[in-house]
Amino acid sequence: MIRDKSAKTPAKDAPNKDAAKKAAPAKAGKAPATKVSAGKSAGKKGIAVASPTFRRERALIKRGVWPVAGCDEAGRGPLAGPVVAAAVILDPDRIPRGIDDSKRLTAEERERLFDKICATAQVSVAVASPSRIDRDNILRASLWALKRAVVALPEAPRHVFVDGRDRLDTPCNCEAVIGGDGIVLSIAAASIVAKVTRDRLMCALAQDCPGYGFEQHKGYGVPEHLDALNRLGPTVHHRRFFAPVAAARAKHMPWTVEPVQDLFGVTEVQVQVEASVEVDAAANL
Repeated sequence: MIRDKSAKTPAKDAPNKDAAKKAAPAKAGKAPATKVSAGKSAGKKGIAVASPTFRRERALIKRGVWPVAGCDEAGRGPLAGPVVAAAVILDPDRIPRGIDDSKRLTAEERERLFDKICATAQVSVAVASPSRIDRDNILRASLWALKRAVVALPEAPRHVFVDGRDRLDTPCNCEAVIGGDGIVLSIAAASIVAKVTRDRLMCALAQDCPGYGFEQHKGYGVPEHLDALNRLGPTVHHRRFFAPVAAARAKHMPWTVEPVQDLFGVTEVQVQVEASVEVDAAANL
């Protein structure tokens, strides 16, 4: 009887079972937990995004620096409503689970974490109104509100982390961290408090100003909001000098728009007058 020896001989491309066993780990342990976010900060779907940590705060605690606060604001970009800033000093022994950049969380997650942060940490909030934004500009108004939030904390911090490029003029050390709400846990907690507080304020404004949809878009320049501005005109809660609001104001309330002075014409007249005065003075001499 002739046996087919090729049946026992593995093909050249077939995987070697012994090699595969050696390459495979003895036990498939638990993979390290990595937060995956489908929000804007995550970029493409499925990309792992590291959650903020308490590492920087703990490093300061080891050096004897405490309390340490994080602060952040919400509402720089909208066309209406205030800028809300928050400052948070987390309790190292009672840090709520799930704190992350507010933009990576759902509204339900933010609300749940807001209650836990307020119950376990020292929290303060400051608001810069639309009129202050109109007067000072959005950057200065935001920095003003952030500083007010830090000063309003129940316990004065010895070190402050702030989200962004600009440091605050605070009595204690202040460290600006670009993208801090996704890096420093205290800043992430402040971003949640600021976002939830502002969202609640905009929902309250929606009851006083029906038709604008503040409860939906929170004052941002989405098409529905721009359409309402075009139809109804701006409210007292809109930021006067933001371009879409200024255009709506010119359409619905043109008497509130100050005419632009022709500086070139005025300068020319002033130069002619000054020249004639100098000529007259020289003639009298």
